[in-house]
Amino acid sequence: MLYIRDWLMHRSFLMLLLVVNVIGTIYGYIWYGPQLSETPTIFLPFVPDSPTASLFFVFVVIAWLRHTHWPLMEALAVVTLVKYGIWAVVMNMLVFIVTGELGWAGWMLVVSHGAMAMQAVLYAPQYRMSFGHVVIAAIWTLHNDVIDYVFGMMPQYRMLAQYTLQIGYFTFWLSIVSIAVAYIFSRRR
Repeated sequence: MLYIRDWLMHRSFLMLLLVVNVIGTIYGYIWYGPQLSETPTIFLPFVPDSPTASLFFVFVVIAWLRHTHWPLMEALAVVTLVKYGIWAVVMNMLVFIVTGELGWAGWMLVVSHGAMAMQAVLYAPQYRMSFGHVVIAAIWTLHNDVIDYVFGMMPQYRMLAQYTLQIGYFTFWLSIVSIAVAYIFSRRR
């Protein structure tokens, strides 16, 4: 296990991870472009969920490359990477179940978002976040759920529109689980 941790924290691997996450973040903000063009300005920071999650992780990796830690970014990254990584996989699988098809973009989202959640977990031994950092990440995440499901700013999956209430309920509990994961990681240090 120590060998894997050394490999994951090797400077060359972290640089590759940084590049992949920067590209994924940029692509994610572009993917949200149509929805962002219709989003009221006050909600803009809370709509592009997945690219913001990977942006938090970009800051975490930059800190590690500088041999330091940014614990608040670590907490935000863990909670949101786990949450939106799992959320997107589940939503795309639901699209597949409901419609009977999922194009290449859907499968790409399944793989890339699954990788988001995995990277959050794989790097658990590196985090230096405290309970206070997790509380701030929890507030951000639960506030984001309110913006999405009370104010109707959730990601647009039109073919799943009839399941909005169930998806909102699932999302809330996924937030709680993701916050619990971050809390557990914060206690392990």
